[in-house]
Amino acid sequence: MYDVDTRMRALDLLANGRSVNSVSKETGISRSAIRAWRSRVEPLPRLLNQAAPCAGPADTASYAYLLGLYLGDGCISPHPRGGQYLRIACADAWPGLIELCRAAILAVRPGDKVYVLQRQGCVAVTSYGRHWTCLFPQHGPGRKHERRIILEGWQQEIVDAHPWDFLRGLIHSDGCRITNWTVRNGKRYEYPRYFFTNKSDDIRRLCTDTLTKVGVRWTVLARGSDPLNVSVARKDSVALMDAHIGPKY
Repeated sequence: MYDVDTRMRALDLLANGRSVNSVSKETGISRSAIRAWRSRVEPLPRLLNQAAPCAGPADTASYAYLLGLYLGDGCISPHPRGGQYLRIACADAWPGLIELCRAAILAVRPGDKVYVLQRQGCVAVTSYGRHWTCLFPQHGPGRKHERRIILEGWQQEIVDAHPWDFLRGLIHSDGCRITNWTVRNGKRYEYPRYFFTNKSDDIRRLCTDTLTKVGVRWTVLARGSDPLNVSVARKDSVALMDAHIGPKY
């Protein structure tokens, strides 16, 4: 959003006899915006509200869930004219997850719109706003597993208040519930198991720290030499996960 001084400078150039096209080329401002400022130079109230200081998430439980999704499959990209796009990638195989993600974004930022953009094999649940980098300060250049991921104090307070929502977001993004099997004394046994897989040591630690706080026992399984998988296989812990998370759908 352009401030009033920028708008007035553009209008001054027009007043000095410059054409809309030449002012647009010099300032980088679109011609349609300059034409609109001729009739109204002040920003619309709705846009002024978007530029206001960030008030934090409107719903903290939904934010905890959305934070888990973001740490797994989310990214933030800048808009050329200010503000940012939040995008959460969701596989087409999980329509329920897509709707849960959409609902969480609307609960966290009720004034922002949410779009579901189809990609090959997945959708990008997308929302434009001016406070996504405030709400997700973990945003930065490069891949998440190549930089430090540490929660701010206010984020940790939300996770502590809503640990299961946070864990549900992590499992729904980079986790799964499967049926494992083993053979004992010639007989096949099947049992349910949860996995969370992420390359980031910091994000896995956020997951395991939260699992410990809610009483879930976990182990780490290596993929080759990399300890990428957090496993929950004990019967009582799986039952606890089923009660609060359950499979994706």
